[in-house]
Amino acid sequence: MSAVQEHPGVSTLIGTPKEVQARLGKSQADRVLVVAFDHIKPSVFEALAENFSNVASFMFEVLLERHERESLERLAEVLVPRTPASPRLLKEASMLVQARKAVLESGDWLTAANVAQLAGLSTRNPSAQPNKWKKQGLIFAIHHNGVDYYPGYGLNRDAGFRPLKALAKVIEVFVGHKDGWGMAYWFRSPNSFLGGKRPQDVLGTQPERVIEAARDEVQEIAHG
Repeated sequence: MSAVQEHPGVSTLIGTPKEVQARLGKSQADRVLVVAFDHIKPSVFEALAENFSNVASFMFEVLLERHERESLERLAEVLVPRTPASPRLLKEASMLVQARKAVLESGDWLTAANVAQLAGLSTRNPSAQPNKWKKQGLIFAIHHNGVDYYPGYGLNRDAGFRPLKALAKVIEVFVGHKDGWGMAYWFRSPNSFLGGKRPQDVLGTQPERVIEAARDEVQEIAHG
């Protein structure tokens, strides 16, 4: 009767040709290596079979580990830049990180669930209506760690926390010039066109001036 010795990824079938053939018919192996002996004592055969099984398993693990390591090296080469980042690029990256951190820590941002709660929207799918507003260009959002955050200053408290009408006009001005993060930076930065005030602070009280400030910003961008 044949015996089977198992190792991770390797199976060793031991027995007569008929016994091994019967087991091979049920095997799901991709490849098979056969070692046949014409004349050998049973005790010697069993010792050799055990040694062959251990050696095959060890070699398989070594080759697999080497293959995984080589694959990891190739993946790292693809993901890592070909040349080290320049000091200018590192400085810009640091400034970007600080700018985003300042925006996120400002306390001006609401999740879709927050917006839905304030506006009395359905809580079954709280992201539905804010996302619809975003697609319609009535409000914008910044995306961080898989979550959309909406500007609280873009909601009209006197109208059930719906988007301020002026915000849609500002977004329309910035289409093709600033993404969500770009608008977030602009709204929270002191603006000379507004006498040093931040656009987000006067959006609800001086909407036309904020719209004009946005147009002035786009003109400056266009002229470099």
